[in-house]
This record gives sequence, structure tokens and C-alpha cells, in this order.
Amino acid sequence: QVQVVESGGGLVPAGGSLRLSCPASGLTLSAYAMGWFRQAPGKEREVVSCIKWSSIDTIYAQSVKGRFTISRDSAKNTMYLDMNNLKVEDTGVYFCAVGVAWRQTMCAPRSDYRNWGQGTQVTVSS
Repeated sequence: QVQVVESGGGLVPAGGSLRLSCPASGLTLSAYAMGWFRQAPGKEREVVSCIKWSSIDTIYAQSVKGRFTISRDSAKNTMYLDMNNLKVEDTGVYFCAVGVAWRQTMCAPRSDYRNWGQGTQVTVSS
């Protein structure tokens, strides 16, 4: 059974940093992509970043470019999201998921992701 579990969220002041982790079990990720999404209260879940596992190609939402870095450790089957210079508007529940498709210039839509985790809360205070 495929399972992903997000961790690393917390409460930080604006300008602070956090590192989110997403280990995946139950599958070999070499043929897949993975993505980070977030959902703020009252808003739709939106993509933050995605990574193609085999080539480590990465894509970022415009709102986080230059501040967030997605990476993966293939030996640990784990994806990470390093978040720096956090802003209040980055607050939300962050989810990771396994992608079944890859697009060259933008992350695949939510419908192309499976095996969602439960999410980890990120709160950025002003």
C-alpha cells in the first residue's frame, strides 16, 4: 500500500524558515513525480512545487520562486521542501502526493496526483 506522510510544519515568524519532509513507502518512485500542495483556510488547494523523480526537474509556483526549494533523496524515497523567507500568505496545510504525469512547464493538475498525505500545518505569524 502506497503511503506518504508529511512532517516538519510549525509556527514561525515572517522571514523564518521551515523544512517539510515527505517519505513515501510502498512504491518505487523512479518512474513518478511528486508534488507539494497547500491549502489556506477557505481557499482551494493549490500546487506549490513538483519534482520529476528520475531527472530531478523541478517546477515552482510563481508565488514561491526564489524562496522555496524542492528536492528528493532517492535512497530514502523522500521528498523535501525547504521554505525560506516565509510570508504570512504562505500559511496553510501543506500536502504531498505522488504524481502520475509530468508536464514540461507547469506542474500537473491535482487530478494527476494520488496517494495524498494528511498534511502538515504551516503557520507564519506577522
